[in-house]
Amino acid sequence: MGKCFSTLQFHASRCDGCGDCMTACALAKADTGDPAYSRIRILPKADSNGVELALCRQCADPICVMNCPSGALSKNSDSGVIDWAEGQCVNCLLCTAGCAYAGIVYEDAVGHVTKCDLCGGDPACVKACPSEALEYRTASRIFNAYADKEDMFCRGLAACHGCNSELLIRHTMRMVGPDSVVAAPPGCIPGMGTVGYNGQTGAKVPIFHSLLTNTATMLAGVKMQYNRVGREVTAIALAGDGGTSDAGFQSVSGAAERNDPILFICVDNEGYMNTGMQSSGVTPYGSWTSTTPVGGRMQGKPTEAKNLPVIMAMHNCSYVATASTAFLEDYYAKLEKAIEVAKTGMAYLHVYAPCPTGWRFPSAMTTQVCRMQVRTNFIALWEYDPGNGLRFTHPVNRPEPVAEYLKLVGKYRHLSEAQVAHIQHTVDAKIVYLRQLTQLAASRGP
Repeated sequence: MGKCFSTLQFHASRCDGCGDCMTACALAKADTGDPAYSRIRILPKADSNGVELALCRQCADPICVMNCPSGALSKNSDSGVIDWAEGQCVNCLLCTAGCAYAGIVYEDAVGHVTKCDLCGGDPACVKACPSEALEYRTASRIFNAYADKEDMFCRGLAACHGCNSELLIRHTMRMVGPDSVVAAPPGCIPGMGTVGYNGQTGAKVPIFHSLLTNTATMLAGVKMQYNRVGREVTAIALAGDGGTSDAGFQSVSGAAERNDPILFICVDNEGYMNTGMQSSGVTPYGSWTSTTPVGGRMQGKPTEAKNLPVIMAMHNCSYVATASTAFLEDYYAKLEKAIEVAKTGMAYLHVYAPCPTGWRFPSAMTTQVCRMQVRTNFIALWEYDPGNGLRFTHPVNRPEPVAEYLKLVGKYRHLSEAQVAHIQHTVDAKIVYLRQLTQLAASRGP
């Protein structure tokens, strides 16, 4: 398997052209605030409609390296950065002619070419950007660490097009590994063929079909039996929101109260999608479902969703966190903690999983919808443990309007301006409440 590298990502729609990134780069590389010395440049587009970025992309197959006749440029096999060796450079500038991104340029003040070197893995420009237009993506470490590990599910599962639940369970079980036992109550996950039919299963680990009402309790009993025979396994539940927030809540709540040594993952697609898109306890206000239709008497779900992750945190079990498949670095960090915690106590992960079929959006937009959930604060990414309290893991300090998320999703297409305003108010209030919990945790001290 090959190797991936960390990289800078530019979100042009968020950039206001302030130039703080260029000032920070100049300070870091030339000890001056003069943007002329910056190795990153924000430039107006040719049509003056927005901005674009001039920066070394650290290309996988770099033209600049191929054009360099003296061998002054080379691709670093450890960091992925294109290194420049001053002692070998002859200033022919063929590298600048070959770069399509204006990422390497001749700098008259120093008399040679300059380019971005990612500041050794801690880019100064990213830290200086006030609008979060620059992002340092380190998801490459996930590929490098886990790509060669065995997939615990076979190929050809019968998930709907665009379903990120399959993506989630494959990533999850690669990290958990073969020493595990899985509980999957009725829902989309067993429905896609993980539990199987006609004597066949898509799983390569022991997996069983619990009831909606007893998943956590049954899994805790299985874990107890493994402990009794002296075998260490990770007991993990892959459950939908209906089997967690509604019919299965008493079982999950009891396991959390006892702090049973299991890992419970709720894959939240905001409804009973496997049986006809019915509303669940975590279906948000205003959502169209088959049981909360849009018509003369009803305009989608009339009640608010349970804040199930917070409810689980209030149980004081060993670990609770929220996650999104659009932010896999965040998810992997939390999953790693959860696996370790589940050896001695209960870990609960609540993963938001948009459903193209039930939510009525094109399957190619799943990751975009996931990202917009976070960027608008419609969902928040945080973690909790009794010792440290609640803390944000991906705070969004300049959220986009929630309307930008709602317009992507067909089940919200009917919403009136008043309903959108109500949802925005609810989202804002939820973030205020979560911030109060983080402040409470900080005030308690270590």
